[in-house]
Amino acid sequence: MALDKLKPILEATLEESARTGIRKRHERIITGRQPPANGYGPRYLLDGYEGRAFLRMNSNSYLGLHVHPRVIDAEERAARHFGAGPGAVRFISGTHQPHIELEQRLADFHGREAAMIFSAAYAAVMGVLPQLITSETLVVSDALNHNSIINALRLAQPYARRIYGHLDIRELDGILEQFTGEVKRVLVVTDGVFSMRGDFAPLDEIREVCNRYQTLFEEGLIIAVDDSHGVGTLGALGRGTEERTAARADIVIATMGKALGVNGGYVAADKTVIDYLRETAPFYIYSNPMTPSETAAALEALNILDSDEGMGLLERVRRHAAILRKGLFERGFETIGSEHPIVPLLIGDSDRTRKLVKNLFINQILATGIGYPVVPKGEEEIRFQVTAEHTEKDIGFLLDHL
Repeated sequence: MALDKLKPILEATLEESARTGIRKRHERIITGRQPPANGYGPRYLLDGYEGRAFLRMNSNSYLGLHVHPRVIDAEERAARHFGAGPGAVRFISGTHQPHIELEQRLADFHGREAAMIFSAAYAAVMGVLPQLITSETLVVSDALNHNSIINALRLAQPYARRIYGHLDIRELDGILEQFTGEVKRVLVVTDGVFSMRGDFAPLDEIREVCNRYQTLFEEGLIIAVDDSHGVGTLGALGRGTEERTAARADIVIATMGKALGVNGGYVAADKTVIDYLRETAPFYIYSNPMTPSETAAALEALNILDSDEGMGLLERVRRHAAILRKGLFERGFETIGSEHPIVPLLIGDSDRTRKLVKNLFINQILATGIGYPVVPKGEEEIRFQVTAEHTEKDIGFLLDHL
């Protein structure tokens, strides 16, 4: 058989990842959801664990919109009207009315001229960034940027890539000074909110530094931010890191799969940039888009976020995240001060992280341990994610078991 020689190599790799503790192992299968009761939020049911219900502390659906009746109804109505899938890529016959409506709504939401959607935020990052990079471009990236950014930059062929220390604006400044006169274009790319820590990029400081160098590069200096964890969590109106820092990137990439609770990714920018990306981004041109029903659901979720109800959900999730952080500090645990619903419990040891995650699971709490190579050795953690589904009793339940 053709795979006979390859399979032992793959098996050895899997065994090594298991030995070192980095293998993801088996995925837990959610089979149901119990509604809130007795002051607690919903509980989740798992395959193989009948009779037990779990507090879920590892969901990206920060505002709980994945179970909002209006979002579900919008998806069901669109599926009945348009069918289950798009049937083609966008430029053939896969563009449906909800796609156009959502793109315009996203552009308005971010105060941009235009937006375009992708099947996922990962696809958006991979599709957008390489198209902005030439052989005469310097790319500068934060050390803790998401895996999608790292792989997008590997796919590109820039003049040079440089990484600055996490949030180290002085090092960013030094890199830009070093390459002045050497390249035509610069792309500075950062996460808005860093997904393992819940801290956010100081876009105001990044913009200030970049503005000083803007005229020194023939084709300009572009700031791109992946704000997938920021949209719907940061800023008084949930506009994300731009709103929180009162600064503006040139290009915003984000997701519908976190605070909006649905699926899909997007980019918002000037119309010329979006028109160019529609003609060049392979993850857009050659891949099916979000389904019309997902798109309709995302549009409804965005409308909820941008309303009084959405403001209430934002306030609720921030309040409960603050309670969890305060509780961790009071109990002598180490975490990171932030206002984001990602609340990391910093442990710094892979074995201790695994043991604590296992203990939480025994006590019917779903939490995710983050270890090497997702984070550097010595920075292992448990990433708790607070959502609007949680109640104060849920947070107390978690803290008691910790």
